[in-house]
Amino acid sequence: MNEHALPIPDFFDADKVGAVWRIPYEERANQARDWARRHALTSASVSPARTHLLLIDAQNTFCIPEFELYVGGRSGRGAVEDNVRLCEFIYRNLGNITHITATMDTHRAMQIFHAIFFVDQDGNHPAPYRDIHVAELRDGTWKFNPALADEFNIAPEYGQQMMIHYAEQLEKKGKFALTVWPYHALLGGIGHALVSSVEEALFFHSIARNTQYEIEMKGDKPFTENYSAIGPEVLTGPMGETLGTHNSKFIEQLQQVDKLIIAGQAKSHCVAWTVQDLLNDIQATDPTLAKKVYLLEDCSSPVVVPNVVDHTDAAEAAYARFAEAGMNIVKSVDGFM
Repeated sequence: MNEHALPIPDFFDADKVGAVWRIPYEERANQARDWARRHALTSASVSPARTHLLLIDAQNTFCIPEFELYVGGRSGRGAVEDNVRLCEFIYRNLGNITHITATMDTHRAMQIFHAIFFVDQDGNHPAPYRDIHVAELRDGTWKFNPALADEFNIAPEYGQQMMIHYAEQLEKKGKFALTVWPYHALLGGIGHALVSSVEEALFFHSIARNTQYEIEMKGDKPFTENYSAIGPEVLTGPMGETLGTHNSKFIEQLQQVDKLIIAGQAKSHCVAWTVQDLLNDIQATDPTLAKKVYLLEDCSSPVVVPNVVDHTDAAEAAYARFAEAGMNIVKSVDGFM
Protein backbone atom coordinates (compact mmCIF):
# COMPACT_ATOMS: atom_id res chain seq x y z
CA MET A 1 0.00 0.00 0.00
CA ASN A 2 1.12 3.58 -0.64
CA GLU A 3 3.19 4.67 2.40
CA HIS A 4 1.84 8.21 1.98
CA ALA A 5 -1.79 7.08 2.04
CA LEU A 6 -4.21 9.15 4.08
CA PRO A 7 -6.59 7.65 6.64
CA ILE A 8 -10.21 6.95 5.76
CA PRO A 9 -12.49 9.71 7.15
CA ASP A 10 -14.63 8.61 10.08
CA PHE A 11 -17.88 9.44 8.28
CA PHE A 12 -17.28 6.80 5.59
CA ASP A 13 -19.51 3.80 6.27
CA ALA A 14 -18.81 0.74 4.12
CA ASP A 15 -22.16 -0.74 5.12
CA LYS A 16 -23.98 2.13 3.36
CA VAL A 17 -22.25 1.71 -0.02
CA GLY A 18 -25.01 -0.60 -1.27
CA ALA A 19 -27.78 1.88 -0.39
CA VAL A 20 -29.16 5.18 -1.67
CA TRP A 21 -29.16 8.14 0.72
CA ARG A 22 -28.90 11.93 0.90
CA ILE A 23 -25.41 13.42 1.22
CA PRO A 24 -25.06 16.16 3.88
CA TYR A 25 -23.13 18.47 1.55
CA GLU A 26 -22.54 21.39 3.95
CA GLU A 27 -21.26 19.11 6.68
CA ARG A 28 -18.99 17.25 4.27
CA ALA A 29 -17.69 20.53 2.81
CA ASN A 30 -16.67 21.74 6.26
CA GLN A 31 -15.04 18.40 7.01
CA ALA A 32 -13.19 18.46 3.67
CA ARG A 33 -11.72 21.91 4.35
CA ASP A 34 -10.63 20.78 7.81
CA TRP A 35 -9.20 17.55 6.32
CA ALA A 36 -7.16 19.59 3.82
CA ARG A 37 -5.71 21.71 6.63
CA ARG A 38 -4.94 18.72 8.84
CA HIS A 39 -3.18 16.81 6.08
CA ALA A 40 -1.60 19.79 4.28
CA LEU A 41 -3.46 19.14 1.04
CA THR A 42 -2.81 21.68 -1.67
CA SER A 43 -5.05 22.69 -4.55
CA ALA A 44 -4.90 20.15 -7.37
CA SER A 45 -3.76 22.87 -9.78
CA VAL A 46 -0.36 23.18 -8.05
CA SER A 47 0.34 19.43 -7.74
CA PRO A 48 3.63 18.45 -9.41
CA ALA A 49 2.04 15.29 -10.85
CA ARG A 50 -1.28 15.04 -12.67
CA THR A 51 -3.29 11.92 -11.86
CA HIS A 52 -6.73 11.55 -13.43
CA LEU A 53 -9.30 9.07 -12.13
CA LEU A 54 -11.91 7.99 -14.69
CA LEU A 55 -14.98 6.31 -13.19
CA ILE A 56 -17.18 4.45 -15.64
CA ASP A 57 -20.91 4.44 -14.84
CA ALA A 58 -20.75 4.25 -11.03
CA GLN A 59 -24.53 4.69 -10.98
CA ASN A 60 -27.33 3.20 -8.91
CA THR A 61 -28.73 1.34 -11.91
CA PHE A 62 -25.55 -0.78 -12.09
CA CYS A 63 -24.26 -0.71 -8.53
CA ILE A 64 -27.15 -1.04 -6.09
CA PRO A 65 -28.74 -4.48 -5.48
CA GLU A 66 -32.35 -4.69 -6.68
CA PHE A 67 -31.79 -1.91 -9.22
CA GLU A 68 -32.29 -2.48 -12.94
CA LEU A 69 -28.91 -3.73 -14.15
CA TYR A 70 -27.06 -4.50 -10.94
CA VAL A 71 -23.59 -5.85 -11.70
CA GLY A 72 -23.17 -8.59 -9.13
CA GLY A 73 -20.42 -10.57 -10.84
CA ARG A 74 -20.17 -14.23 -9.94
CA SER A 75 -20.18 -13.49 -6.20
CA GLY A 76 -23.40 -11.50 -6.32
CA ARG A 77 -21.73 -8.69 -4.35
CA GLY A 78 -19.53 -7.41 -7.16
CA ALA A 79 -20.39 -3.74 -7.64
CA VAL A 80 -21.04 -3.08 -3.95
CA GLU A 81 -17.68 -4.48 -2.88
CA ASP A 82 -15.99 -2.74 -5.82
CA ASN A 83 -17.34 0.61 -4.67
CA VAL A 84 -16.24 0.06 -1.07
CA ARG A 85 -12.71 -0.42 -2.38
CA LEU A 86 -13.10 2.49 -4.80
CA CYS A 87 -14.22 4.94 -2.11
CA GLU A 88 -11.41 3.86 0.18
CA PHE A 89 -8.95 4.27 -2.71
CA ILE A 90 -10.15 7.84 -3.33
CA TYR A 91 -9.89 8.79 0.36
CA ARG A 92 -6.45 7.22 0.79
CA ASN A 93 -5.18 8.98 -2.32
CA LEU A 94 -6.92 12.30 -1.84
CA GLY A 95 -3.58 14.07 -2.08
CA ASN A 96 -2.47 12.17 -5.20
CA ILE A 97 -5.58 12.30 -7.40
CA THR A 98 -5.80 15.69 -9.11
CA HIS A 99 -8.78 15.23 -11.43
CA ILE A 100 -11.84 12.96 -11.51
CA THR A 101 -14.26 12.33 -14.36
CA ALA A 102 -17.40 10.24 -13.87
CA THR A 103 -19.19 8.95 -16.94
CA MET A 104 -22.94 8.44 -16.71
CA ASP A 105 -24.95 6.09 -18.88
CA THR A 106 -27.88 8.29 -19.88
CA HIS A 107 -30.98 6.82 -21.51
CA ARG A 108 -34.61 7.36 -22.36
CA ALA A 109 -37.28 4.69 -22.78
CA MET A 110 -37.27 4.70 -26.59
CA GLN A 111 -33.79 3.47 -27.47
CA ILE A 112 -32.49 0.61 -29.58
CA PHE A 113 -31.53 -1.56 -26.58
CA HIS A 114 -34.93 -1.32 -24.84
CA ALA A 115 -37.81 -3.70 -25.49
CA ILE A 116 -40.20 -1.06 -26.86
CA PHE A 117 -38.03 -0.72 -29.97
CA PHE A 118 -38.98 -4.18 -31.31
CA VAL A 119 -42.10 -6.30 -31.85
CA ASP A 120 -42.73 -9.79 -33.17
CA GLN A 121 -45.57 -10.75 -35.53
CA ASP A 122 -48.03 -10.73 -32.62
CA GLY A 123 -46.94 -7.31 -31.37
CA ASN A 124 -45.03 -8.68 -28.38
CA HIS A 125 -41.80 -7.07 -27.21
CA PRO A 126 -38.63 -9.10 -26.59
CA ALA A 127 -37.68 -10.10 -23.07
CA PRO A 128 -34.74 -8.44 -21.31
CA TYR A 129 -31.29 -9.93 -21.98
CA ARG A 130 -32.41 -11.36 -25.31
CA ASP A 131 -29.96 -10.94 -28.21
CA ILE A 132 -31.45 -9.92 -31.55
CA HIS A 133 -29.48 -11.21 -34.52
CA VAL A 134 -29.26 -10.11 -38.13
CA ALA A 135 -31.06 -13.21 -39.42
CA GLU A 136 -34.02 -12.56 -37.09
CA LEU A 137 -34.37 -9.03 -38.42
CA ARG A 138 -34.11 -10.15 -42.03
CA ASP A 139 -36.76 -12.85 -41.70
CA GLY A 140 -39.12 -10.65 -39.68
CA THR A 141 -38.89 -12.55 -36.40
CA TRP A 142 -38.26 -9.13 -34.90
CA LYS A 143 -39.23 -5.83 -36.45
CA PHE A 144 -38.70 -2.19 -35.64
CA ASN A 145 -41.78 -1.13 -33.71
CA PRO A 146 -43.88 0.78 -36.31
CA ALA A 147 -45.63 2.69 -33.52
CA LEU A 148 -42.35 4.58 -32.98
CA ALA A 149 -41.97 5.70 -36.60
CA ASP A 150 -43.65 9.07 -36.04
CA GLU A 151 -41.58 9.63 -32.92
CA PHE A 152 -38.43 9.57 -35.05
CA ASN A 153 -39.98 10.99 -38.23
CA ILE A 154 -39.14 7.93 -40.33
CA ALA A 155 -41.11 5.31 -42.25
CA PRO A 156 -41.53 1.94 -40.46
CA GLU A 157 -39.79 0.24 -43.40
CA TYR A 158 -36.76 2.46 -42.99
CA GLY A 159 -36.76 1.76 -39.29
CA GLN A 160 -36.42 -1.93 -40.10
CA GLN A 161 -33.67 -1.16 -42.60
CA MET A 162 -31.82 0.71 -39.87
CA MET A 163 -32.13 -2.23 -37.49
CA ILE A 164 -30.74 -4.66 -40.07
CA HIS A 165 -27.87 -2.30 -40.90
CA TYR A 166 -27.09 -1.83 -37.23
CA ALA A 167 -27.01 -5.55 -36.42
CA GLU A 168 -24.86 -6.17 -39.50
CA GLN A 169 -22.35 -3.56 -38.38
CA LEU A 170 -22.10 -5.07 -34.91
CA GLU A 171 -21.44 -8.46 -36.46
CA LYS A 172 -18.80 -7.13 -38.86
CA LYS A 173 -16.97 -5.33 -36.03
CA GLY A 174 -16.98 -8.36 -33.75
CA LYS A 175 -19.07 -6.51 -31.16
CA PHE A 176 -21.61 -8.03 -28.79
CA ALA A 177 -24.90 -8.82 -30.53
CA LEU A 178 -27.71 -6.28 -30.21
CA THR A 179 -28.88 -6.96 -26.66
CA VAL A 180 -32.24 -5.97 -25.22
CA TRP A 181 -31.48 -4.63 -21.74
CA PRO A 182 -33.96 -3.92 -18.96
CA TYR A 183 -35.02 -0.28 -18.88
CA HIS A 184 -32.17 1.39 -17.03
CA ALA A 185 -30.25 4.61 -16.36
CA LEU A 186 -33.29 6.66 -17.37
CA LEU A 187 -32.55 10.36 -17.32
CA GLY A 188 -34.29 12.00 -14.38
CA GLY A 189 -34.74 8.71 -12.52
CA ILE A 190 -33.04 7.57 -9.34
CA GLY A 191 -31.23 4.80 -11.20
CA HIS A 192 -29.37 7.40 -13.26
CA ALA A 193 -27.75 9.02 -10.21
CA LEU A 194 -24.24 8.31 -9.01
CA VAL A 195 -23.97 5.89 -6.10
CA SER A 196 -24.35 7.99 -2.94
CA SER A 197 -21.09 6.85 -1.32
CA VAL A 198 -19.15 7.42 -4.54
CA GLU A 199 -20.66 10.86 -5.08
CA GLU A 200 -19.80 11.72 -1.48
CA ALA A 201 -16.16 10.76 -2.08
CA LEU A 202 -16.04 12.83 -5.29
CA PHE A 203 -17.59 15.83 -3.54
CA PHE A 204 -15.16 15.52 -0.62
CA HIS A 205 -12.21 15.38 -3.03
CA SER A 206 -13.54 18.36 -4.95
CA ILE A 207 -13.73 20.58 -1.86
CA ALA A 208 -10.48 19.35 -0.28
CA ARG A 209 -8.44 19.80 -3.47
CA ASN A 210 -10.30 22.80 -4.98
CA THR A 211 -11.03 20.98 -8.22
CA GLN A 212 -14.39 20.31 -9.84
CA TYR A 213 -15.03 16.73 -10.82
CA GLU A 214 -16.48 16.34 -14.29
CA ILE A 215 -19.55 14.46 -15.50
CA GLU A 216 -19.44 12.95 -18.98
CA MET A 217 -22.84 11.85 -20.30
CA LYS A 218 -23.08 9.03 -22.83
CA GLY A 219 -25.70 6.76 -24.33
CA ASP A 220 -28.47 9.23 -25.14
CA LYS A 221 -28.58 8.59 -28.90
CA PRO A 222 -31.68 6.51 -29.78
CA PHE A 223 -30.29 4.40 -32.64
CA THR A 224 -27.03 3.11 -31.18
CA GLU A 225 -25.72 1.52 -28.03
CA ASN A 226 -22.91 3.44 -26.31
CA TYR A 227 -21.06 1.09 -24.00
CA SER A 228 -17.86 3.08 -24.48
CA ALA A 229 -17.49 6.62 -23.17
CA ILE A 230 -15.38 7.34 -26.24
CA GLY A 231 -17.81 6.40 -28.97
CA PRO A 232 -21.00 4.53 -29.89
CA GLU A 233 -21.10 0.96 -31.16
CA VAL A 234 -22.09 2.11 -34.65
CA LEU A 235 -21.34 5.61 -35.95
CA THR A 236 -23.51 5.84 -39.07
CA GLY A 237 -26.87 4.60 -40.37
CA PRO A 238 -27.65 2.90 -43.71
CA MET A 239 -27.75 6.24 -45.57
CA GLY A 240 -24.63 7.58 -43.88
CA GLU A 241 -26.56 9.57 -41.28
CA THR A 242 -24.75 10.21 -37.99
CA LEU A 243 -25.87 7.95 -35.13
CA GLY A 244 -23.19 9.15 -32.71
CA THR A 245 -19.71 10.67 -32.69
CA HIS A 246 -16.24 9.66 -31.52
CA ASN A 247 -15.07 11.55 -28.42
CA SER A 248 -11.39 12.50 -28.67
CA LYS A 249 -11.41 14.11 -25.21
CA PHE A 250 -9.94 11.12 -23.39
CA ILE A 251 -6.88 10.60 -25.60
CA GLU A 252 -6.21 14.33 -25.34
CA GLN A 253 -6.43 14.14 -21.55
CA LEU A 254 -4.14 11.11 -21.47
CA GLN A 255 -1.47 13.08 -23.33
CA GLN A 256 -1.60 15.73 -20.58
CA VAL A 257 -1.52 13.58 -17.43
CA ASP A 258 1.02 11.37 -15.72
CA LYS A 259 -1.45 8.63 -14.83
CA LEU A 260 -4.97 7.76 -15.93
CA ILE A 261 -6.66 5.37 -13.50
CA ILE A 262 -9.84 3.62 -14.65
CA ALA A 263 -12.52 1.81 -12.63
CA GLY A 264 -16.28 1.27 -12.78
CA GLN A 265 -19.00 -0.93 -14.22
CA ALA A 266 -19.37 -3.18 -15.93
CA LYS A 267 -15.93 -4.66 -16.48
CA SER A 268 -17.20 -6.73 -19.41
CA HIS A 269 -19.10 -3.96 -21.16
CA CYS A 270 -18.76 -0.21 -20.57
CA VAL A 271 -15.33 -0.43 -18.94
CA ALA A 272 -13.90 -2.90 -21.45
CA TRP A 273 -15.22 -1.04 -24.49
CA THR A 274 -14.07 2.34 -23.16
CA VAL A 275 -10.58 1.00 -22.55
CA GLN A 276 -10.53 -0.72 -25.95
CA ASP A 277 -11.52 2.49 -27.72
CA LEU A 278 -8.91 4.39 -25.73
CA LEU A 279 -6.32 1.76 -26.69
CA ASN A 280 -7.27 2.17 -30.36
CA ASP A 281 -6.69 5.92 -30.04
CA ILE A 282 -3.40 5.30 -28.22
CA GLN A 283 -2.13 2.98 -30.92
CA ALA A 284 -3.06 5.51 -33.60
CA THR A 285 -1.39 8.34 -31.67
CA ASP A 286 1.52 7.05 -29.56
CA PRO A 287 1.64 3.42 -28.35
CA THR A 288 3.84 4.39 -25.38
CA LEU A 289 0.87 6.23 -23.84
CA ALA A 290 -0.51 2.83 -22.79
CA LYS A 291 2.02 2.83 -19.93
CA LYS A 292 0.16 5.75 -18.34
CA VAL A 293 -3.07 3.76 -17.97
CA TYR A 294 -3.84 1.89 -14.74
CA LEU A 295 -6.88 -0.39 -14.51
CA LEU A 296 -8.19 -1.01 -10.99
CA GLU A 297 -9.20 -4.63 -11.49
CA ASP A 298 -10.67 -4.96 -8.00
CA CYS A 299 -13.02 -2.00 -8.58
CA SER A 300 -14.88 -3.44 -11.57
CA SER A 301 -17.04 -6.55 -12.07
CA PRO A 302 -18.43 -8.29 -15.15
CA VAL A 303 -22.07 -8.74 -16.11
CA VAL A 304 -23.35 -12.05 -14.73
CA VAL A 305 -27.03 -12.97 -14.74
CA PRO A 306 -27.33 -16.42 -13.15
CA ASN A 307 -28.61 -19.04 -15.58
CA VAL A 308 -28.80 -16.41 -18.35
CA VAL A 309 -25.39 -14.87 -19.21
CA ASP A 310 -21.89 -14.79 -17.73
CA HIS A 311 -19.40 -12.37 -19.29
CA THR A 312 -16.59 -13.03 -16.79
CA ASP A 313 -14.33 -14.80 -19.27
CA ALA A 314 -14.81 -12.07 -21.87
CA ALA A 315 -13.84 -9.44 -19.30
CA GLU A 316 -10.71 -11.32 -18.28
CA ALA A 317 -9.70 -11.80 -21.93
CA ALA A 318 -10.11 -8.06 -22.54
CA TYR A 319 -7.91 -7.16 -19.55
CA ALA A 320 -5.26 -9.62 -20.77
CA ARG A 321 -5.21 -7.77 -24.12
CA PHE A 322 -4.88 -4.44 -22.35
CA ALA A 323 -1.96 -5.70 -20.27
CA GLU A 324 -0.26 -7.07 -23.37
CA ALA A 325 -0.59 -3.62 -24.97
CA GLY A 326 1.30 -2.06 -22.04
CA MET A 327 -1.45 -0.98 -19.67
CA ASN A 328 -1.04 -1.62 -15.95
CA ILE A 329 -3.47 -4.01 -14.26
CA VAL A 330 -3.44 -3.11 -10.56
CA LYS A 331 -5.42 -3.43 -7.35
CA SER A 332 -6.64 -0.49 -5.31
CA VAL A 333 -4.27 -1.36 -2.44
CA ASP A 334 -1.17 -1.71 -4.62
CA GLY A 335 1.59 0.84 -4.09
CA PHE A 336 1.52 2.35 -7.57
CA MET A 337 0.57 5.87 -6.43
